Amino acid sequence: MVDYFKAGGFWMWFLLGTALVGVAYVIERFITYALSRINVKKFITDLKVTLREKGIDAGIEVCMQEKSPVARIIESTLESYKKIGPQKDALEESVIRAGTTELAFLDRGLPILAAVSTIAPIIGFLGTVTGMIHAFQSIAIAGEVEATLVATGISEALITTATGLAIAFPIVGFHVYFTARSNAYTRMMETAATDFITFLIEEKPR
Repeated sequence: MVDYFKAGGFWMWFLLGTALVGVAYVIERFITYALSRINVKKFITDLKVTLREKGIDAGIEVCMQEKSPVARIIESTLESYKKIGPQKDALEESVIRAGTTELAFLDRGLPILAAVSTIAPIIGFLGTVTGMIHAFQSIAIAGEVEATLVATGISEALITTATGLAIAFPIVGFHVYFTARSNAYTRMMETAATDFITFLIEEKPR
């Protein structure tokens, strides 16, 4: 691998940097989604029981014990309900405000992954161009076409291109995967919030 890296030339350091950034954000996204996992149906059902039996303050305490974005949104909704009562428009506005913050948390890092998947091939192609330039310069200096001279430049060009594409391929896959998870989580939060607001308006827990 060291020889392969050296053969790729100067641009391999930039490719290494993009690869490290991509890997770091992939790991961070996996950790984030792992911490955000929650059985929403069970959480909402248990929370409703708590609200019926123990009241709003107990429900807020239950939400505070969870790290999930869903719990944060529901907590914000309960805080608003505690202040203004069962006013649908105000509760929905509270959900939107909290949802904006939580969605930013879920989507954090996705633009970086998209950038890495775009930049890595560009750097690889740039390595291709510089490799070919070196090859032709070597030919010009030598005054004749020799296979070894041409092969060195072409080898550098192919290595950087292949490396750039090899970095971009899995990063694109992870970006699509995380985007799908974020969208699914968004729909889940919207459904849970709508159901919970209806519960608050109809049952008016205290």
